[in-house]
Amino acid sequence: MDVSAQVKQQRFRQSAGSKRYEVEHRTEATDPDDRRLALLMHAAFFLLLGASLARFLLRHPGEDRTPWIIALSVALAALYLLGPALGSRPTPRRLARLGVLVAVWMVLVVLAPSFAWCAVPLFYTGLRLLPPRAAFALVALLTVFVVAAQLRLAHGFDPNLVLAPPAVAATATAVFVHMQRQGVRQRELIDDLLRTRRELAATERREGTLAERQRLSMEIHDTLAQGLSSQQMLLQAADRTWEADPATARRHVRTAIGIAERNLAEARRFVHDLAPADLAEGGGLEAALRALATRETAQAQGLLTVRCHVEGTPHAALPDRVQSALLRIAQGALANVKEHADATEAALTLTHLDDRTVLDIADNGRGFTPPAPTALRPAAGVRGHGVPAMRARLHQLGGTLTIESAPGDGTVVSAEVPLPAPSSSPVPSPSPEEPS
Repeated sequence: MDVSAQVKQQRFRQSAGSKRYEVEHRTEATDPDDRRLALLMHAAFFLLLGASLARFLLRHPGEDRTPWIIALSVALAALYLLGPALGSRPTPRRLARLGVLVAVWMVLVVLAPSFAWCAVPLFYTGLRLLPPRAAFALVALLTVFVVAAQLRLAHGFDPNLVLAPPAVAATATAVFVHMQRQGVRQRELIDDLLRTRRELAATERREGTLAERQRLSMEIHDTLAQGLSSQQMLLQAADRTWEADPATARRHVRTAIGIAERNLAEARRFVHDLAPADLAEGGGLEAALRALATRETAQAQGLLTVRCHVEGTPHAALPDRVQSALLRIAQGALANVKEHADATEAALTLTHLDDRTVLDIADNGRGFTPPAPTALRPAAGVRGHGVPAMRARLHQLGGTLTIESAPGDGTVVSAEVPLPAPSSSPVPSPSPEEPS
């Protein structure tokens, strides 16, 4: 590894460490539990400081060092208030005041060993403000002073006084560091969870937008685009016959006007609720298919006759999505018949079965070679969106589209949609007034 790569790696480690250190202190500053713990430690510091000063005054009244002890105690309290007790961010000024605070405490411990127990809140302050290595060094230094102070207060050598303070300091430091790291991990997990939720919400919005775009493209293709195509053919036919047969030309124009009115109704329906206009007029799918057959026959002006048949008992509550999809498929299939099949007859057959509804659109046109049944979108460079749109509609409903055709043999497009099984409910017993 070259020198530049080593420098980059070292800078990356330093930046990662500093970023983690900032996250730790940011977590402490924003966590209510950490703030309560800090307040508890501050209260403990002043309580221990006051108890140590009272003990000294009771045990050593009227000594020459008493004014110095009182003055240093007041200075220690003031430094604690002005320094690290004001916050948890390790600014250079707070770190400098922490050093002065520890130095004043050491002088106090040398003059009066009873002030040694004030080191416990200082442990917490150092661990909260300093980086790990510096904090551990400060804890070790404070522990040495505590052990020395306890040995001075004791009348003889006591191994417990030598071993107990380091053990307590090590345990407290380990617990604090563990809690601090657990808090950081918890904060990181929460941040990851929030980020994942945002990404999931954004993904769902994108998928919803794409699905809505696909649905709108199919709606426009099956209604407005087909109507505009019919208007174009009618107006072109009117233009060709305008001079030779004005009556026929005007009939073409009137038919185009009717189609334009129908497209306008569809466009307004899009703006309102995107439901098919034929279904919105009432009567259900059967009435909408019959109206479609009548309208297509009239628009074809004798060139194409469309019939509509309904077989089986209509379902009492055919879902709106199924009705809309089957009507759109019928519209798209008839548009393909008019534009490509050169057919003279077409038939819409709606069959209601117990577990499914089937719509067949048959014509006696010239037929074609059906596309692959797995294609949900037209191939690149291939004109047409009708058959892939039909497959996509049925795919959303769990249905299937079958196309039977061959050149010269006509075409049958069959759309099959499964229906949910009716919920079983007990048959009510006849009332006494009703005959059984």
